Amino acid sequence: MDAFVVAWAVIGAFTVRFGVEPNFVAAGQESMYAWLSVGLAVIWWLMLGAWNSRQPRILGAGPDEYKRVAAASLWLFGLVAIVSYVLRFDTARGYVGIALPVGLLGLLLARWLIRQHLNINRQRGDSMSRLLLLGGPSAVSHLAASLHRARHAGYMPIAAYTPGSAAGTQIEAPYYLPVVGHEPDAHAIVEAISKCGADAVAVSAGVQLHPQTLRHLGWELASRNIGLIMAPALTDIAGPRIHTQQVAGLPLIHVTTPTLEGGQRVAKRLFDIVLSGLLILAAAPVMALVALAVALDGGGPVLFRQHRVGIEGKQFVMLKFRSMVVDAEQQLSELAGKNEGSGVLFKMKRDPRVTRVGRYLRKFSLDELPQLFNIFAGSMSLVGPRPPLPTEVAEYEQDVRRRLLVKPGLTGLWQVSGRSNLSWQDSVRLDLYYVENWSLAGDLIILLRTFQAVFRGSGAY
Repeated sequence: MDAFVVAWAVIGAFTVRFGVEPNFVAAGQESMYAWLSVGLAVIWWLMLGAWNSRQPRILGAGPDEYKRVAAASLWLFGLVAIVSYVLRFDTARGYVGIALPVGLLGLLLARWLIRQHLNINRQRGDSMSRLLLLGGPSAVSHLAASLHRARHAGYMPIAAYTPGSAAGTQIEAPYYLPVVGHEPDAHAIVEAISKCGADAVAVSAGVQLHPQTLRHLGWELASRNIGLIMAPALTDIAGPRIHTQQVAGLPLIHVTTPTLEGGQRVAKRLFDIVLSGLLILAAAPVMALVALAVALDGGGPVLFRQHRVGIEGKQFVMLKFRSMVVDAEQQLSELAGKNEGSGVLFKMKRDPRVTRVGRYLRKFSLDELPQLFNIFAGSMSLVGPRPPLPTEVAEYEQDVRRRLLVKPGLTGLWQVSGRSNLSWQDSVRLDLYYVENWSLAGDLIILLRTFQAVFRGSGAY
């Protein structure tokens, strides 16, 4: 696929730049550009491999694959510019200006399409790395559950090895995970790997093995071309916060503290102002049509105003298009026994208070468009945790209150990960992950994923 996209971009750039105007260059120069195109395509393909953009461990999940594709492409054209300057070779800017963006976008799109196909295979259990989990029973259980939730990453636990634990130890996981050994010995672990047919070993927390034993195990695995993965007891920590430092032969993992102060806070606020302002202008006709539909559907106010809790526990008035009957708040107590939500959230898949127009508004999140004005005014952000009700906040446990450290958002990880289909525990976990690992790049990715979630309409009711 890489070879096809690179060849398509280079040939297309050559054709567009020189084929449309055949008299633009002399025949000799045109021939030179033809050979340059061949060389550029070959070197581009080789650089994608040199940047390890096709490593199996980065395919299918995470941003590393896309970062390496972009880095290899930008480095190549940076070198082309440097060589052209040093050798005083007048490279046609139109040729480069077409080949680079078209090729880079084509490569990223092709990788995304391949990733979708790979993810479908992995949901069926294909194209997975078979893992033997090595560690204490509780740590192995947590790691197995985490990998089961992220099947798109391509890791399938098939067995557990719990050194030092008692015989008959069971692993509580989303599915049955057999325990294939307990001896704290590298040779016994290697034998267990051979019996279960694992491709890699994941060493989790609580492993009762001497460092020298782990070192010998690493040597044995390397000789058999079996991967060794270290899974420290760090939960919901994003990659940019993790930094490895070698000290006396030990890989020390530094975890930086997330902050949203100073320049970062200003950048996020500017991002919210500019994008929400543009979205208000672009969505104005849609909002006008929605307002008309709501007004004609049974009368009553077009906008629904509700007190929500924002950053640091401060309340604000959140705006939405009214999608329920006028006395929906008064009917809530009568429906409390039919709650289908979990935790402190009230949810009903077939809420009788929702109007005919409201069902369509909720399905495609059109009822939330007025929140763009909340974002522009500063009480909300484009991306952040779900804005909670004061009654919900009153029931928060201490750790859940960390959701209030940032502004609530129009969209967030909860929006792109299942919306109302999520359990309360999963909603909290995603919101806390966002608070702990905020970044502007992460906000952009969530916004892009939001469009897909909205058009799909799943989990919205």
